[in-house]
Amino acid sequence: MKRLTLLCIACAAAVLPLRAQRAGETPEQKTARMAWFDSAKLGIFIHWGIYAVDGVSESWSFYNNYLPYEKYMAQMDGFTAERYDPAAWAKLIKESGAQYTVITSKHHDGVALWDTKASDLSIPRKAAAGKDVLTPFVQEIRRQGLKLGFYYSLLDWSHPDYPNFTRTESRYAVKDDPERWQRFLDFDFAQLRELNGTFKPDLMWFDGDWEQNAETWHSPEIIDLLTSYNKNVIVNSRIQGYGDYGTPEQGVPTVRPADRYWELCYTINDSWGFQHTDLNFKTPQMVLKTFVDCLSMGGNLLLDIGPRADGTIPEEEVAVLQELGRWTRKHKEAVYGTRAGIPAGHVHGYTTLNPAGDILYVYLPYKPVGPVEIKGIVNPVSRVWVVGSGQMLHYKVYNKIDWNEIPGLLEIDVPDHVLDPAMTVIAIQLNGPVKLHRGAGQVITVN
Repeated sequence: MKRLTLLCIACAAAVLPLRAQRAGETPEQKTARMAWFDSAKLGIFIHWGIYAVDGVSESWSFYNNYLPYEKYMAQMDGFTAERYDPAAWAKLIKESGAQYTVITSKHHDGVALWDTKASDLSIPRKAAAGKDVLTPFVQEIRRQGLKLGFYYSLLDWSHPDYPNFTRTESRYAVKDDPERWQRFLDFDFAQLRELNGTFKPDLMWFDGDWEQNAETWHSPEIIDLLTSYNKNVIVNSRIQGYGDYGTPEQGVPTVRPADRYWELCYTINDSWGFQHTDLNFKTPQMVLKTFVDCLSMGGNLLLDIGPRADGTIPEEEVAVLQELGRWTRKHKEAVYGTRAGIPAGHVHGYTTLNPAGDILYVYLPYKPVGPVEIKGIVNPVSRVWVVGSGQMLHYKVYNKIDWNEIPGLLEIDVPDHVLDPAMTVIAIQLNGPVKLHRGAGQVITVN
């Protein structure tokens, strides 16, 4: 089985139906708990671990027998973090416009970034860095006023009591040795207590749940443990249905997801962690279009970066985050707190709405040739302006006929001098919450 196939299995696990509410929580309480996440829109994912030394696939490279386990773990000797500057990381994340970050506290290889007492497999105890690299990052993220998230792999292919080891080698079956499985659960829960008791993250981003079911993982008990430290903690979907939001991976959904809350996790090149040979970096414009696509369907973007083993971040990734920062600062009113826009077909571009639903934001990933056309808007228009500059735009309505209930065609002039170099956003103030005509047309029967 190839790595791609395994990742698809992971994605399949991620789309299990989510329980609507946490035990004892009302819908109103969940709405309040999820408010910051719903408004944040942009987060930065960080995959950092020993896999950056040789630039191999994180954990999967030994699981899929691409290289021996011993050679994979030998990367500990090259993980120096000698140029690691957590303050600079946090500053860059803040400047990107992101409101939260999620860092790999432990991937499937079992190597912890913090000084865990549950095992000796950690960066402080085994790697050349010889220090806890998670705690200073947490401190700087808190200093920047950002929300903190931890990626944590439920499975641990390195742990001697975990049943699976590689694609072709397993240790035992859970049903045949429940006592051994319980030892692993005790270890898993011990690490979760360390992370949540010490750092009290705002978000836990689980992965690796596909190898066991909710009962075997003790998913409800994990939620109970997390909420005992932070009752407002948000949990992603990859805990066999007990999370708060969906996590599609790498590709923006073509239709709006069924989950009320969702987040696309997405790489800047083709790799999660740093890989020397992966130079297939997306341009800032490509990433921005993906971000706006998520906004248009009411979702978040969790954009990944993969630092090198010395702690530096590739220049190409820095450039993307800086351009995102420029654009989000300019267009913040059309980013944070917005909700899904109107259905496709009304305008050639992405759309969102403000919380009240009476401002329609239209994102133009192109230079308009002639006026921008919008059809099917029933509401009268009060004014139209360019987001970021406030410049008023001229508009006109065509084909609004007294006998026809179909709205006229709204045409908006967007001159070249108001265009943003990456993506222009125009705002349309409506008379009341947006109302759409979704019919197939009308013919004259009486005149």
